[in-house]
Amino acid sequence: MVSLDAQLWSIVGRSLAVSGLACLLACGLGLWLGAWLAVQRFAGRRALLAVLNTSLALPSVVVGLVLYLLLSRSGPLGFLGWLFSFKAMVLAQTILVLPVVVALVRQLIEDADRAHGEQLQSLGAGPKVRALILLWDARHALVTIAVAAFGRAISEVGAVMVVGGNIEGFTRVMTTAIALETSKGDLPLALALGLVLLGVVLLLHGLMALLAAWSRPGGATQGAHALAQSLNAGRG
Repeated sequence: MVSLDAQLWSIVGRSLAVSGLACLLACGLGLWLGAWLAVQRFAGRRALLAVLNTSLALPSVVVGLVLYLLLSRSGPLGFLGWLFSFKAMVLAQTILVLPVVVALVRQLIEDADRAHGEQLQSLGAGPKVRALILLWDARHALVTIAVAAFGRAISEVGAVMVVGGNIEGFTRVMTTAIALETSKGDLPLALALGLVLLGVVLLLHGLMALLAAWSRPGGATQGAHALAQSLNAGRG
């Protein structure tokens, strides 16, 4: 670590890139899905929520196996040529992180909608507008959810091992490298990667603590007043 070993930091950089992109994709889709589930009421919603909650405990190796079958040459997505590639690892981590983001956002927005939804509805806000207002009100908590999702992604090993192949210089990330180097007996590299991974996790927890300290309640009420002013201006 002190000598800035090229192999070590290339693995670290690749791991951060894979997890960061997967987290960005999962959060981009998960915010809208979670907010939509929070404010909409439709037939089969409870069954969908049950599936969502079940997917939170989805084993990563199962995700890796399913993606392997889909992306293999004989699979339906084999024409993409993504197996044992950066793209396959990003896809695997996105699938693992997405249910976490959707579930947390859904619970957050549903609680906020339960507290302020009637007020917003009385002011003429439909489900979409209500979801947008509540998302903006919960922006600090949403950043915390994104940080937690990144922590989930960067600590994952099973799926990326299966679909990435742990190829040196191409698909080897911190978690897969730690497993490999430990089995080979190369403990200095394994320990260095473990310390970096631990440092990343500690940094994420510190960032979440700072975000929690900076966040302030009461934004939904301000959003309702802003909506009321805009509606009154439209009537005028």
